[in-house]
Amino acid sequence: MFLDRRCSCLKRRSRLWCPVAHVRFYICVLMEIVLISGLSGSGKSVALKALEDRGYYCVDNLPVAMLDMLVGHMGVESRLGVVVDARSGGDIAGLPEKIAALRQAGHHLLFLFLETQDEVLIQRFSETRRRHPLTSESRTLMEALLEERRLLLPLAELGQRLDTSGLRPSALREWVLQSADVAANEGLTLLIESFGFKNGLPRDADLVFDVRCLPNPFHDPALSPLTGLDAPVIDFLEADATVRRLREDIQRFVADWLPAWFRDSRAYLTVAVGCTGGQHRSVYLAEWLGRQFQGKVSRVLVRHRGLAA
Repeated sequence: MFLDRRCSCLKRRSRLWCPVAHVRFYICVLMEIVLISGLSGSGKSVALKALEDRGYYCVDNLPVAMLDMLVGHMGVESRLGVVVDARSGGDIAGLPEKIAALRQAGHHLLFLFLETQDEVLIQRFSETRRRHPLTSESRTLMEALLEERRLLLPLAELGQRLDTSGLRPSALREWVLQSADVAANEGLTLLIESFGFKNGLPRDADLVFDVRCLPNPFHDPALSPLTGLDAPVIDFLEADATVRRLREDIQRFVADWLPAWFRDSRAYLTVAVGCTGGQHRSVYLAEWLGRQFQGKVSRVLVRHRGLAA
């Protein structure tokens, strides 16, 4: 606490007045900020509502120029969730500078970039009959999607990318809150996710491994309804030498290249493991890999797109 003295950084200040002497005090408090951006229709409103339910003070469609102003004039709230996207127009280009300034000031800031496959976005807009913010009399929905991707492309690498294609709102809420829970920590977060190639490649993956060459439990009637989390499927896969060899090759490759990602100052590395349907082989291998890297990086998160869809 400082007597009549302003903080020299962008840390939030709570102002208290002495009723007798009219003396102003400032209390410096670091904030936990979750900044959400991404494509229209990708689930930003669902993500923001999840944060609001967790107790974050949330603001949607905030102009980029007002971001540091909002942080500097917050009341007693110490957790802030904000959506900033293409609705800010050309001002969105100034977002990287704002993020860098807030982090330099000491605030814990998580940047989430939500994206979705074009065909999924078109279906969502068709079902909800909502207007895309960039459409006009001279611009179709597809043209608006392309323009939005062009505007937001420089932001995609600022933090954690999350492909929401095929995700139920409940799964998206869970994944966002998982990310928010680790936002205040330093170091690299290793995200390992399983997926099914039949649903397309996840856009948020940094590394993709194809394990469709392995024996498929789907063809066994007793194993088909189960998943890679179930003991009979695990026993079936671990009994095969090719499964053991491939999992160790993947583990060795990721481990060998992790130092390069550290040097690149990356906060997140997403490793995607894919099989045909995202139910058996990829789920098993993602879980196995997650266990191998526990304690070797700051945090490990394991997610299953095929089971969450």
